[in-house]
Amino acid sequence: MANDSVDVLIIGAGASGAAMAWSLAETRMHIVCLEQGDWMNPAEYPSTGMDWEARAFTDFSISPNARKRDTDYPINDANSPIAVANFNGVGGGTVLYAGHFPRFHPSDFRVHSLDGVADDWPIDYETLEPFYAENERMMGVSGLSGDPAYPAKQSVMPPLPMGRSGEMFGNAFNQLGWHWWPSDTAIATTDYDGRARCINLGACGSGCAQGAKGSTDVTYWPHATRAGVEVRTRCRVREITVNDEGMASGAIYYDENGDEQFQAAEVVVLACNGVGTPRILLNSTSTAFPNGLANSSGLVGRNLMFHPYANLQGIVDEPVDGYKGPPLCLWSQEFYETGSDRDFVRGFTMEMHRGQRVVGTALRGVFTGRIPWGEGHHDAYRRMFNRIIGMSCICEDLPEEHNTVTLDPELKDAHGIPAPRIDYTLSENSRRMLDFGVARGSEVLKAAGAGDIMVESPIAGGGWHLMGTARMGTDPARSVVNEWGRSHDVRNLFVIDGSIFVTSAGVNPTHTIQALALYVADQMKKRLANLFD
Repeated sequence: MANDSVDVLIIGAGASGAAMAWSLAETRMHIVCLEQGDWMNPAEYPSTGMDWEARAFTDFSISPNARKRDTDYPINDANSPIAVANFNGVGGGTVLYAGHFPRFHPSDFRVHSLDGVADDWPIDYETLEPFYAENERMMGVSGLSGDPAYPAKQSVMPPLPMGRSGEMFGNAFNQLGWHWWPSDTAIATTDYDGRARCINLGACGSGCAQGAKGSTDVTYWPHATRAGVEVRTRCRVREITVNDEGMASGAIYYDENGDEQFQAAEVVVLACNGVGTPRILLNSTSTAFPNGLANSSGLVGRNLMFHPYANLQGIVDEPVDGYKGPPLCLWSQEFYETGSDRDFVRGFTMEMHRGQRVVGTALRGVFTGRIPWGEGHHDAYRRMFNRIIGMSCICEDLPEEHNTVTLDPELKDAHGIPAPRIDYTLSENSRRMLDFGVARGSEVLKAAGAGDIMVESPIAGGGWHLMGTARMGTDPARSVVNEWGRSHDVRNLFVIDGSIFVTSAGVNPTHTIQALALYVADQMKKRLANLFD
């Protein structure tokens, strides 16, 4: 069945799709967003029940392969040391993320010029700065102005309380003489934009029932839908179609009843993350595009970047606040830029964690042998509970063409669409960076008074950040979209999610993904009269 043509069709209602829909709504164009998941009901989030930690392993797992909701699609990531983490629903990954909300550094856009690796972005920090600021207002970001790691910026709300664990980390960094600062976090510390402030439930990673965390279903989408944007849920897109002129004509999708539908559109925008977007492009084959839509460069699905994570946890002698409040409290970017005394290029951010919750403590203790079964079980648990502090090193991942998203020849989703296959290898640069991060993180934990340090490097299930598989650039032979997100090959097709990243930086990407989406939307609005020229 065909639906009447719309002006703009956005595929994906997560971080980037929501930001663009809101920005374009002022044009009064007819905008429709197709989302394969549901609207989220905060009353059904895990934190409303006693089993909220257990549900992080079932229907609210970060892994679609473990979660297996009927709105998910399977991912073959067996050939990768890092498994993909995502979420399908209005809000996308922002439903389950921790809300960590850093900006890129100006240097992140110039890594080739500065360090001779990868490529420079076709845009710079100054171009994105006003869109960073706009996104912070829309998402509701808490932080403390004056961080010497960034150019000057104004925080929207006061920072999250550091808590006892934060104080311990702050003192540790002071002892070592290293940079630290309260985190920028998309969690409201005051009542903001119709949302109540954080009440420290501590279940941020399983959906915020309070509505304090800035997921786009409670930030951008209420404003966008009131402005006339239509969101259709449980719509699983199979492919984007093209007409005889080589322009995108719309999308074929399966509706909530499993019936095939076609939505015609003048402009098509992909916002499905760094795995979902190349999956759709590669599945959109035709006579004009036999190797996948917008893929004349052969780079669709290549240069996948994850951010390898090292996680460290240590046990302290005194009670802290591991189960209270948002998990992230402060960060350090002491080792963010390339250092001449290191055996790797680029760097990483240290993110400090409050610790483990009740069930998490038990699982960590049992799995690592620190909590035995039988005699001594409860005493060992008491020695660990509320006495764990932790941190992660989020390492910059350099683009490498052999790290790919392709279509699996056998695995399919519930509608018969080929599932994505991940082939990813940790580079030697990443391995050396992880080792260095573990060594420096151990120093921090010891300075904070922690002993018995537990390490996971890389975090096997830590593929939260999906970037680089439809990169932007000015050369059509070396990129998929141009410097404002438009496909080189298809003049009415845009990509706005983490796929378009040229490099990954050493910070969480959500803020930059949304800033880019706002920037692309702004470019579209400025070029409406000649958008396809």
